[in-house]
Order: sequence, then C-alpha cells, then structure tokens
Amino acid sequence: MRDTRRASRRFFEAVEVRDTRAATLFAVCLAVAALAAFVPAYPGLADAPRWALFILVLAAGLWMTEAIPAFAVALLVIGLEIAILGKPGGVFAASQEPGLWEEFTAPWASSLIWLFLGGFIMAAAASKTGLDRAMATTVLRAAGPSPGAILAGAMGITFVLSMFVSNTATAAMMLAVIGPILASLPAGVRFDKALLLGIAMAANLGGMGTLIGTPPNAIAAGILSSRRPVEFGEWMVAGIPPALLLLGIAWWFLMRRYGRDSASLTLDLSAGEQRRAPRWQQGLVVVVFAVTVSLWIGGSLHHSNPSSVIAFIPITLLSVTGVIGVKEIRELRWDVLLMLTGGLSLGVAVIETGLAEWLVEGIDLTGWGAISVGLVFALLAMALSNFMSNTAAANILVPIGMATALGLGEAGAPFVVVIGIALSASAAMCLPIATPPNAIAYSSGRVRSGDFLLPGLLMAFLAPLLAVGWLAILRKLVAS
Repeated sequence: MRDTRRASRRFFEAVEVRDTRAATLFAVCLAVAALAAFVPAYPGLADAPRWALFILVLAAGLWMTEAIPAFAVALLVIGLEIAILGKPGGVFAASQEPGLWEEFTAPWASSLIWLFLGGFIMAAAASKTGLDRAMATTVLRAAGPSPGAILAGAMGITFVLSMFVSNTATAAMMLAVIGPILASLPAGVRFDKALLLGIAMAANLGGMGTLIGTPPNAIAAGILSSRRPVEFGEWMVAGIPPALLLLGIAWWFLMRRYGRDSASLTLDLSAGEQRRAPRWQQGLVVVVFAVTVSLWIGGSLHHSNPSSVIAFIPITLLSVTGVIGVKEIRELRWDVLLMLTGGLSLGVAVIETGLAEWLVEGIDLTGWGAISVGLVFALLAMALSNFMSNTAAANILVPIGMATALGLGEAGAPFVVVIGIALSASAAMCLPIATPPNAIAYSSGRVRSGDFLLPGLLMAFLAPLLAVGWLAILRKLVAS
C-alpha cells in the first residue's frame, strides 16, 4: 500500500504544472479563441472557417504571449488542423478526398523552408571557416567606431542585398556577419537588439524595392499584367522611396531605444579565438557564396524564381565536401523551421476554408475612392501578414483588391490598391513568425517576441500610409 501511495505521489508530481504563468496564459488564449470563434453569430460563416478562426486566434495569442515556445505553437496549429479540419467527412469544406490532412504538413517541404535552410547552411559555413569575422572586420573598418554608423552600415547593406537576393538568405548571411560584433559587446549594452532588429527590418523593407525582392511583388505584378505589364524599373520607382523612408525611421527608432547606452561603445574584435580552417574550405565557401548570390541575382533578372532551387548549391556542396558536418547540422535552428512551417500551414487553413474571403468581403467599400480602398487593403495585408506568410496574405488579398479597384472605375486605381497590398505585406514585423528575417533574428536567442512589437507597430502604422500615399502621387504624375 505504501508503495502504491509513493507511486501515486510520484505520478502527480510528474504531471504537476510548474509554470503557473504559462498555464494561465494558455488558458486565457484558449478562452479568447473560443469566445471569438463560437460566441458571435457571424452571418455566412460555416463550421470550417469558424474552426479555422479559432485556430488562428489561438495561435496568434500564444505567439504573442509566449505561453509556450513558438515552435510548439506551430506544432499545435498543425495538430489541430489535422484533427479538426483534415479528416474526410469532417468540417473541412474544400474537399472530402482521403489524405486531406497532408495539406497541412506539406509546408514542411515548401520552397521557403529549403531556401531558409540554404541560408542557415551558408551562415554556418561562414562561421566555421572564420569568414564571418573577416566580413565583420570589413564592415567595422568602413563604419568606424560609432554605433549609429555601424547600425546604418549593417542596415544599408542588408537593404540593398535584399532587393535582389532573397531577404531570407540576406538576413541569414548578415547574421553571420554581425556574429563577432555581437560577441564583442560589453555586458549590459543593448545594442545587440538594435543590430538584430535592424537587420530583420532592413531585409523586410529591402524586399519592397524590386519585382524580385519578395513573392508578394511578383504576385501583384502578375495580377496587374492582365491590364498592362509592370516594368522592373517602374516597380523600383514605386517601391524604393517609401522603403528608404521607412528604413531611416527604423534606424532612428532603434538608436533612440537601444543606442543611448552605447554612446562610447568600443568593439573588441579580438573576443574569442580566430577560427581556423583549411584554405581549401575557406576558398570553397567563398566560391559557393559568390556563385549562389550571383545565380540568385541573375535568375531574378530574367524574371524566374529559382531561389529555392539555387539554395541546394550550398546545401549539397558544403555538406558533401565536409565543410558542414554532423555537428553543424545538429546546431541549426530547426525550431525556427518548425515555426515557419506552422505559419505556412495556418495560411493553408485560412485560405482553403474560406475564412480569408469571409473576412475581406465583410467590409463594405461601396462609394470609396482609390486611396481609401488602397489604405483598407494595405492595412488588411499588414494585419494578415503578421500572422501568416506575407505570400499567403498577398495571394488572398491581391485578386480581391484588383476586382474591387476595377469596380471603382478610377484610372490607376488597380496600381494604387494592388501594389499597396504588396508593399504593406512586406512591412509586417510585429511577431517573429511574421517574416523569415524576423524569425532569423529571433533564432539568435538575443531578442524576444516582445522586442518586435513596438518597431513592428511603428511600421504597421506608417507603411500603409507611406506606400499608398506615394503610389497616389505617382498616379497623378503619370496622369499629368
């Protein structure tokens, strides 16, 4: 009997909830999601999108509160989707085909995941061979000792590269560049947050500048091509000015918030031992870097999107040759990849159940002008892109925005509305899950989810206004 009591006590001790705060936050998020999804009598909302709304609100709450790890939220999202929405004969309205649940696990094989992995591999190779330190030294010599100049240099380089190269790959490479800089910072200095958040924001904003900067741009250009083709230079004129202005505002905000305690900052590049690697490994990494980036740029120039395929060059060459070994593979942030997979899977549920269409069509835009409609859709793009892939958000909103703009009967209205959606979708930065560059910054372990909130809200407020405002000015200039 005594042994039974001891066993029972051990069992209950094992299942005891040790983190009361986390359990409370989880319960609150669950209750809010249930109330939001099932209490109101939403007109025209069927069972499938109602359950998708529940999962969306629950995931958003858990990601924002960090009640459980971000990757665990992603796995919970996929599990709920499979259990509730993925069974034949269940509430999922799109299809009754067997194997429907696979739609929610398919994002693990998404091109974005492999592109992300390629960037991680390149960053790991740079770190192992010491090339990251060499690049960091070059950046520091050019920028000087001023923290403001260092931040401006890092953000400027990231911004330019992300206009032509995947912002995911750019952010991953820049993380490798600033690694030694972060390691050299004195204790108590918060400048590491400024650098990491600055690189993430610059990578996101740089994608606005060109047609090939980010998938939402290509989606918007494809829709607009039904009226007339959008030229490469034309998009740069539309995207670069608001992106540059937002970049300057982001730099100012980060310096005010995190740079005040580093006015006399001196960076010691001697922190840590210089990593040594065989010359052939260093040479191979340089060649792989150069070839990969060149192909990314070259492929973009002829309007193809082979970035994920090109990512297999560093993945295969650096692993097969032994530059990246088992140790480096194990140390990659697989939790970040899982987090991204959950975000993409959530987008599948929102789209396929019809929830996204119901959310958008619930807004009556009758009698509105192009600028007002553009702002509404830009704000919707911003909101949706914070909780799902900006590509998914663009896929949802661009066709509806195009149809709405055509219905206005105003010259140039599709230009303002559709491009405004694409530009605003790239500026969503309130959560680590919002964009891959955000996730990369989060993967460093030096920034928390809450650190993204204030700069993200600043961009969320300004980006739609600046993007749509600038597009409206361009429309008038073209008309005159």
